[in-house]
Amino acid sequence: MDPDDLQLHTKIVGALPAINHFMERLHLFDILKSRLPARNDPDISQCIGILIRNILISREPLYGIEEWISGFPAELLGISEENVRRINDDRIGRSLERLFDTDRSSLMTEIVVSAVREFDLSMKRFHNDSTSVALSGLYRTATGKDMRMKRTVNLTFGHSKDHRKDLKQLVWILTVTADGSVPVRYRVADGNTNDSPTHIETWDSIRKLTGRSDFMYVADSKLCSDANLKYIDGNNGRFITVLPATWKEYGMFQEWIQSHNVVWEATVHGKKEDMGQVWKLAESTIPASGGFRTVWVWSSQKARHDKDVRDGMMRKSIMDLERLETKLRSKKCRLHSMEDVKKASEDAIGRTARRWVGFRITEEDVERKVQRSRGRPGSMTEYRTVIRKRFHVEWKPEEENIDFDETCDGMFPLITNDRKLSLKEILSSYKFQPHVEKRHEQLKSVYGVAPVMLKNVDRIEGFLFVYFLALLVESLIEREIRMEMAKEERKSIRIYPEFRSCESPTTDRVLGDFSMVQINWIEVDGKVVKKFLPKLTQRQEDLLRLAGVPSESYQQDWNAVPGG
Repeated sequence: MDPDDLQLHTKIVGALPAINHFMERLHLFDILKSRLPARNDPDISQCIGILIRNILISREPLYGIEEWISGFPAELLGISEENVRRINDDRIGRSLERLFDTDRSSLMTEIVVSAVREFDLSMKRFHNDSTSVALSGLYRTATGKDMRMKRTVNLTFGHSKDHRKDLKQLVWILTVTADGSVPVRYRVADGNTNDSPTHIETWDSIRKLTGRSDFMYVADSKLCSDANLKYIDGNNGRFITVLPATWKEYGMFQEWIQSHNVVWEATVHGKKEDMGQVWKLAESTIPASGGFRTVWVWSSQKARHDKDVRDGMMRKSIMDLERLETKLRSKKCRLHSMEDVKKASEDAIGRTARRWVGFRITEEDVERKVQRSRGRPGSMTEYRTVIRKRFHVEWKPEEENIDFDETCDGMFPLITNDRKLSLKEILSSYKFQPHVEKRHEQLKSVYGVAPVMLKNVDRIEGFLFVYFLALLVESLIEREIRMEMAKEERKSIRIYPEFRSCESPTTDRVLGDFSMVQINWIEVDGKVVKKFLPKLTQRQEDLLRLAGVPSESYQQDWNAVPGG
């Protein structure tokens, strides 16, 4: 056989078999096909499946999908080889439009219920949080108007959590279960939406999903309004949230502890135990509005942080006041009135530091000799005395306020209507809140939801639904691996570069370990004469075992189309 007649072909397998395994366990293809009409080949469910895989693996823009799929075996992407050339950004865009037209709320419920049943998710506690997604572009038509009998989101300016006030945005509201922080509900709201009014609708949707109301609902301080708390409590629900500093009970307790000894209950929480983190808890003696239970928490880490922040702001204010004093001593200073100097001093201190740093303005009369007439001075020149006022500013510490705040360093209040939970259980429940924030971080950085690179708002909303499905799949992969590690009492996996240990492996890191897995084959005159199936490393075999993915899924010829 002439070596020149041999042709070597390579396709990337990557993490697709593992992703397909979880999507099949989720019955995702069956649910999508039952809800979305199969008008074309490939159909809408296949296009959505390709998008989910793309988001989890590489997040290519839609115009790059056609080239991206050519590097993988078509069967692993849920399509036939003949349909590869039919996948393009226009077809995927139309699929997103059809996804927008369907009842996405009930579709999401059906998919989440399938996840609960298949993966035995606990539905006893939920965590909610929101974030803003900044979008580049004008989006003049995305004004919240109805489109095909459905209301669309208003892409507009609002309070940007990304600190991008120059960009329009939408608000992404996510709810996850405490069992593995698996997303169970999401919705998008107008870019200028305030978080507080969204909680009742979210709570109602979770109640409908679970079929009960006694689950624990945990959120940040935006939940803490009379309307929200009374609604949840009045419908036999339970909640834990942070009491805002604007509530009178907050200041009343701070005043009370200035002259009373608080009986703290010390505890240790989470991984901070190894770092010397100390927590203290105390039941408030002052009842909250509505008769709800208030628990004060003291954190040694927060106490250090509060002191460092206060000291830093005081140092900056003092330095700015000293610079102002130097300016006032200059002959070129244009601050000639008490009002001007006072305003400059207040600006130097700043609004927040004004509580800890005060100032005192003094004035003095400064005499200066001035010629009575113009010209070069000589022995006969006459002078007159001119008296001008010169102002001085000096800083002074507000000792009373500093001592008051030092007593309150490290403290924050939690409010709940659950009378049965222990203090430690309340803290532990609330301390899970950063896990939903981690999902936001993955949405925006790891999986790159922005820039969206879509013009039509209906396609954007369909695309965000696909992102929810991608987050659902990745969270289930992560949960399965971590649960299996816990069963085996395994503390870490050597998955970081240089074989460093990872105590909490993420899906992105796990799937990235399979990025170089390939299938190769040799052809002669268009006929396959030798096929080289992937050879997995020991670590890859170990990851598949922990995730519950059969290693045989990497030893198939992929003649069948996953998911039908």
